[in-house]
Amino acid sequence: MKLRGNYVALVTPFKNGTVDFDALSTLVEDQIQGGVAGLVPCGTTGESPTLTHDEHDRVIAEVIRMAEGRVPVIAGTGSNSTDECIKLTRHAETAGASGALVVAPYYNKPTQEGLFRHYHAVAEATGLPIIVYNIPGRCGVEIATETIVRLAEHPRIAAVKEATGKVTNISELRAKTDIAVLSGDDPLTLASIALGASGVISVLSNLLPDRMTRLVQAALEGEFATALRVHEELFATMQALMTLATNPIPIKTALAIKGRMREEFRLPLCPMDPASRAKLEGIVGS
Repeated sequence: MKLRGNYVALVTPFKNGTVDFDALSTLVEDQIQGGVAGLVPCGTTGESPTLTHDEHDRVIAEVIRMAEGRVPVIAGTGSNSTDECIKLTRHAETAGASGALVVAPYYNKPTQEGLFRHYHAVAEATGLPIIVYNIPGRCGVEIATETIVRLAEHPRIAAVKEATGKVTNISELRAKTDIAVLSGDDPLTLASIALGASGVISVLSNLLPDRMTRLVQAALEGEFATALRVHEELFATMQALMTLATNPIPIKTALAIKGRMREEFRLPLCPMDPASRAKLEGIVGS
């Protein structure tokens, strides 16, 4: 599987406590029309921790159906239980996903050997390409470069979503392995591609898919002056989405401000405080 371009980390719209599949369908269509390289449902931005297993499976299946084969769907299937991760990944494969995004096991803080065994077991249990999601700020554990190098020897470990904030990791990985790297931080996407990343799994793309796609395409084509201009145009929004509240609260609020879905979350996530929301509205407009 060739992973190159702007992949959107889809939000999961809610309406009166249930998944709003009408709003999700509109969002998927907006992303495809905006030129995204692929759709990534049920990740961090999709509020996967508060989805039931049935909802999780249905969201993935519905996004695959909505995409109609026009772009690949990379399903978020991570868990801190290896058995549960395998179950979710197998369902995604059966539903027709093109790959799986597997976040590092969280809370239980496995050793590097435990992380290796976790990902190796998932890769052995499915035919899907696996993207290793390295985000220690969420998970409490960082997957060491050496562990990723070991994992890259498996034919189904296809890429790493690099969300450590350390762009130097990209250079280390490129020096030691041929595994693909996708940025996991919108503000670091341009720098990441300059160092050899092949794209991004983007939060901002939910709001501005065409602009994020343009940034990524320009950078991948070596048009760095254009990419820098687009990056600078988007930077304030990128920062707001990451700093005004915990993701995905700001991006979902921005989409609600634009009238694309309800401003609805599941506890323990909750709406932004009024001052932060006013700042966000000032940045994204009404």
